[in-house]
Amino acid sequence: MDQRILGDLLDRNDDHVAALPSGAFDRHRDGQRPGVVSVCCSDSRVSQEGMFAVDEPGFLFTSGAIGNGVSALVDGERVLDGSVAYPLRHTHTEVLVVVGHTGCGAIGAALTAARTGEFPAEPGVRADVEALVPIVEAGLDDPAVTGRGGGGSDTQSDGASDTQSDGASDRDDDARIRDRLVEYNVHEQVAFARESEETADATVYGFVYDLHGAYGDRDGAAYLVNADGERDPAALRDLVGDARGHHVATLL
Repeated sequence: MDQRILGDLLDRNDDHVAALPSGAFDRHRDGQRPGVVSVCCSDSRVSQEGMFAVDEPGFLFTSGAIGNGVSALVDGERVLDGSVAYPLRHTHTEVLVVVGHTGCGAIGAALTAARTGEFPAEPGVRADVEALVPIVEAGLDDPAVTGRGGGGSDTQSDGASDTQSDGASDRDDDARIRDRLVEYNVHEQVAFARESEETADATVYGFVYDLHGAYGDRDGAAYLVNADGERDPAALRDLVGDARGHHVATLL
């Protein structure tokens, strides 16, 4: 039993309680009506509340999944995962956010599986990776992912160039392909969600959280790559406005 970690958890909860303003739960004790449901990859480096500076209850409904998957397999059919469908149908949530992140281990595992047939040994992990393999395989046939196409990436943001940043350009090819697959997967998850009945009245956004300098030079920045299926950076910049245009970028 690791009592040090237990003590740390309890101390951190004391800090949380002390930081809550008086009456923080007064409007939420009898129910919730969060404005956003967020599906983010399960990764200790990627805090769903932290990336959007959410420090009050009731705003963000969070769902974590390996590879930020939005679907679940039910009776042999892919359906919108319950942790996503629930807030959209039962708490009047109107926005779904899908967040991938650079250096994603799940995408890396799916890439390995697609290339070699090797999967993680744990049954639960294997199942999640298996769900990503068809997406990765399709991505590997896309010249924008593999770098075989004529188009270039658009990572212009706050003075950055239209190509990958110097830090990203120093990374090996596999890392760059993996990060492109991360973005490709975000697009696929957004597309699946938008085809689901539960999102008929919702807006769906896709982001990539950058902790490797792949999109720009700001660690922890969330880059908008998709808005209800729209992927064109110019259109997305028009959507967010000039003041937030630095949050729009793509590797594809």
